[in-house]
Amino acid sequence: MDKLNAAIVVNPASANGATGKRWPEMAEVIRREGISFEHRFTDGPGHATEIARQFLKDGYDLIIAVGGDGTTNEVINGFFDHDHKLVRPEAAVSFISGGTGRDLIRTIGIPTATAEAVRHIINSPVHPIDLGRVSFLNNQGMPEVRYFINVAGLGLGGATADRVNKTSKALGGFVSFLWATVATLVLYKNQEMRITVDGQEVCNEPVTVVVFGNGRYFGSGMCVAPNALVDDGLLDIVILKDLSKINLLISLPRVYKGTHLSHPRITCLRGKSVKVEASGEALLDLDGEQPGHAPVEIEILPKAINLRG
Repeated sequence: MDKLNAAIVVNPASANGATGKRWPEMAEVIRREGISFEHRFTDGPGHATEIARQFLKDGYDLIIAVGGDGTTNEVINGFFDHDHKLVRPEAAVSFISGGTGRDLIRTIGIPTATAEAVRHIINSPVHPIDLGRVSFLNNQGMPEVRYFINVAGLGLGGATADRVNKTSKALGGFVSFLWATVATLVLYKNQEMRITVDGQEVCNEPVTVVVFGNGRYFGSGMCVAPNALVDDGLLDIVILKDLSKINLLISLPRVYKGTHLSHPRITCLRGKSVKVEASGEALLDLDGEQPGHAPVEIEILPKAINLRG
């Protein structure tokens, strides 16, 4: 059997630097299991997008991201040029986990162990999945457009992502995200948000967090959008309305299990486009990154990219 050929974008800083240390071993496993590849290391924020875009311009038909959910987000954005057109429409993306949260691979079913992940990639067909496109204000106050593959959110989720990304993740994904959620919650104030889905106002009141799910998990294992599918052409919008700190803490175990949607202060609906205006700077979470804040406009792009996995 001919080896699968790929270009790999490696974030050596992911998993608190463990990916860089493990890369020689991972590379040997990837080759042994049947993928020949060229690879490049990222050297800072945004670099994975540039590397992926150049690999696609060079003619590669499979780009594999090795890193965390933030790395996968950057790689996905590299599939689009500066005019928001696909650089190489026939190309596919896949993932080998090297990060802290590992939320995307939970949804799409790629194993965490490198050898198992490679075998899964080799034996999986290429199929199209949806992406979300977000227009927002970046942290410099300028309009920006970015894409996400898994989950976006506003409010507590964005504030938590901001805290996680500014601190060490040495304790691992679950503990790091749980601690950050609780620590952020101490001083967090629910924000007034006006949320419109497919042109219809669905909420205009204080909100703890609103989540837009293409995938199901965020925050290192919280099954926040348990019914979301990456190929149904819809966003799952989950709104936690003005929960008290105590109520939210009590509800956290249900969020991890995905059994929280029956809570009387939680609304879940589906749609193709969402607009959110907030009274303050509600922080944005995009696949675990914190690139900006409200106001935001989000739309689903059905079958926008090819996935191998």
